[in-house]
Amino acid sequence: MLSSEYTDSLRRNDAADARWLLAERVGRALSGAELEGVAGTHEHVVRLAVPVGRINPFRWLHEQRLFPKTYWSGRGEQSGVAAIGIADVREMAVSEGAGSLPRLLASLPDVGGARYYGGARFDALRQSDEEWAAFGAYRFVLPRFELHAGDAETTLVCNLVLPRDAQSTQEILEQVEDLSLPSGAFGASLPIPVRREDSPDFRGWRGNIEQALRAFSEGRLGKVVLARRAEIGFDGDLEPALLLESLKAATPGCFHFYTEPESRVAFLGASPERLFRRDGSSVVSEAVAGTRPRGMSSEDDEGLRDDLLHSSKDRSEHSYVRIGIGEVLAPLCEELEINGDVADMKLARGRHLRSRVRGTLREGVTDAGLLEALHPTPAVGGHPRDVAMDEIRDLEPFDRGLYAGPIGWIGADASEFAVGIRSGLVRGRTLDLYSGAGIVLGSVPDEEWAEIEQKIGDFTGMFGLEQGNAAS
Repeated sequence: MLSSEYTDSLRRNDAADARWLLAERVGRALSGAELEGVAGTHEHVVRLAVPVGRINPFRWLHEQRLFPKTYWSGRGEQSGVAAIGIADVREMAVSEGAGSLPRLLASLPDVGGARYYGGARFDALRQSDEEWAAFGAYRFVLPRFELHAGDAETTLVCNLVLPRDAQSTQEILEQVEDLSLPSGAFGASLPIPVRREDSPDFRGWRGNIEQALRAFSEGRLGKVVLARRAEIGFDGDLEPALLLESLKAATPGCFHFYTEPESRVAFLGASPERLFRRDGSSVVSEAVAGTRPRGMSSEDDEGLRDDLLHSSKDRSEHSYVRIGIGEVLAPLCEELEINGDVADMKLARGRHLRSRVRGTLREGVTDAGLLEALHPTPAVGGHPRDVAMDEIRDLEPFDRGLYAGPIGWIGADASEFAVGIRSGLVRGRTLDLYSGAGIVLGSVPDEEWAEIEQKIGDFTGMFGLEQGNAAS
């Protein structure tokens, strides 16, 4: 039987060999680009990959010193992509945010199989609060390094933008040498929650709902999604990557995302909702609205499912989303099919009503065009869109930041975005949890408050803060 010291020595040697091999390939690619003297040619991305054994992607993220840090896994995918650093970035400050997305994503280099990961604020027109300043209005990053964790082995990838990166050879090689390739599990624990503050509190929440109901009765508004922020304080710093690992284990069947632009400031979540997926000229989206918790028994669970499927209030809320998505996609598509059958989407802690949308895009429709058309859907904003956004700005006492914004990736032949819900913002010892409820005629403040408690349960359950048991 091998001793633990001998095994650790082998792992250290494997990590050193992987770094050496990657550095050798990177150096050769950059030297070739410099010798060819192709400074005037069109930029293109070269991806260099080496095997690195089995590595926990969350621990890998934690141990790196290069920022920003990113993680993405698609809904239902067991593996994901952890990434650090910047090979290329397209970003806009909040002051530049409105209407700038097509310009931002124009003239990307030839990316091949590479992806730009990123997203956007929920409301580009609203001034950013200080806690969201590090994230900007829009940011899409081609990472310098990616870790692709498979079942049997993990692959480390370095992205180079040539010929540009030939001018930064020494810096990139130093970044390769500085990479940590840890083995084993995380070996850390989450801190203990010691306080909680809700914004708005229940009194303010009830007032917001009543104002929305007045807007409905006046005919100005059909639906608005109002959000709450639960600020939870801890007895020590939160490690965002460890929190993400715990969240992913608790939320199968979701999109999992994480972005940490600077140390100990991170946005992460487990969203059940796809904004869109594009493959070539094909696009799929979905209407998701209406919520029930899961039952304690099979019988209870079926009863809650039937209650959701036959609820006039929830079906009305869902209808606004389905119609709204159809209205904005129709001008962009040669063909559009909206599934009229409303089914339930079953999650670990809850379920929703869902309808699928499929279309064939018209020639010339870009990812930027899709993002601008679809976001925000009535599932996170309301209907009519502009009136609902004005109502949200007037009623919510906080900046949503990236919460409920589009978050995902863009590639040459495909792209995919989730809606950044069921999410939180880590700031040192503080975790701000965001969640919203669709308000329509018939909404009751107490019930909508309880719905949000159920939605943030994916997070609070990890800390023993089940519904109605928040830390004081």
